[in-house]
Amino acid sequence: MVVEFLQAILVFISSSTSLVDVDYDFGVGFSYLIASMGLQLLWSFGLACLDVYALRGKKDLQNPILVSLFVVGDWVTAMLSLAAACSSAGVVVLYEKDIKYCNTQSQYPCLRYEVAVALSFVTWIQIAVSSHVTFWILASV
Repeated sequence: MVVEFLQAILVFISSSTSLVDVDYDFGVGFSYLIASMGLQLLWSFGLACLDVYALRGKKDLQNPILVSLFVVGDWVTAMLSLAAACSSAGVVVLYEKDIKYCNTQSQYPCLRYEVAVALSFVTWIQIAVSSHVTFWILASV
């Protein structure tokens, strides 16, 4: 439950840092990251709410079909988050290091985009750990 809330918070921070001041030229590369992090926010927050509901109502979520749904959902969101983080990191490297666009155009918040990409990688690590744990829960059910 704590992992899902932490994932939701990091996803929100990552998405909000890349949503603020998105310019069309620079922000197109981050539209996939924003969409992926939005999906991850919904998934993590939904799982956290389900955990709270199960704990308050003393419900057992150890149903093999339900746990396999959680495993597949975690895997899908983990792959989407990794792909979005990698593609956005590529855009940041392109603008920052290759064409040195951030050095010449000071109005673009390049540091904000770098923070969003770093937080998306941290979120992906948490998603990967969560999907690994959920997979082992499925194996034990």
